[in-house]
Amino acid sequence: PEECAVFQCRGCRAVLGDSLHLCAQEERRLGLLACLRVTRDVACEESQLIGLEGALLGCTFNALSCRSCGLTVGFVLYSAFSDLAYLRGFFCFFKDSILCYLLENKMVIEASKVKFPVLSLKE
Repeated sequence: PEECAVFQCRGCRAVLGDSLHLCAQEERRLGLLACLRVTRDVACEESQLIGLEGALLGCTFNALSCRSCGLTVGFVLYSAFSDLAYLRGFFCFFKDSILCYLLENKMVIEASKVKFPVLSLKE
């Protein structure tokens, strides 16, 4: 319970997921949390996008948005180069787009300031 959190949309605080379904966190280039499952408040866009710059350059993905306010909160990676391939098929939330409600402390803080236990999908 001390490390459990609920992930909320930064725009409207709708519940998007929780740390029980957290599979990985990527800090360096993308700053994201990868989850196995999300709530119904997350919409996965049908059309695929292609990254034209930055860390997602050349990757194909579906954008994730909040159903309540429409804020883009992340993506589901469809195809990627080998350095990001471990994230394919997971719901990836941008830390800058979500907040974390920490259950033990009953506090809401920015996701970029939360450090979850080390999880690795690369292996």
